[in-house]
Amino acid sequence: MTEVPTGRPAAELTDEELETQGKQLHDSRNWVFLHGSAAQFDTHTRRMLELEQEYLHRFPKRTWQGVEGEPPVVAADDPVVALLQAVADAPGGRMHKLEVHQIARSVGLERAQLARLYTAEPQLLATDKQDRVVTDAGRARLGR
Repeated sequence: MTEVPTGRPAAELTDEELETQGKQLHDSRNWVFLHGSAAQFDTHTRRMLELEQEYLHRFPKRTWQGVEGEPPVVAADDPVVALLQAVADAPGGRMHKLEVHQIARSVGLERAQLARLYTAEPQLLATDKQDRVVTDAGRARLGR
């Protein structure tokens, strides 16, 4: 079978292009599965796997595959403090939202508890586009 071109190699894409193309492929997966030809499905599958592998290579801590089996980030006697500490210790005191979700899992912080860190009064975590940052109240909770 002749190799069908699928665009630029994933390794040559910018981070933004990689995320955009990966999302587009995942969004179109059901249609290709149900309505595409075998060749279209094969091409789609190869490209999707190429993009996913590149994403894992660049951002291993944003997916469960990159963190599965790792020990908790810090001792999680208090999962909220463990998560806040991990974000505060990240470069620039900020962390990508997907990495925050993985840390929450690793310290035993349930999704509803994580959501409350953004909505509680006082707010302990704040959003800045794709990143999450510890607020002044969150730093106070850490004793900083």
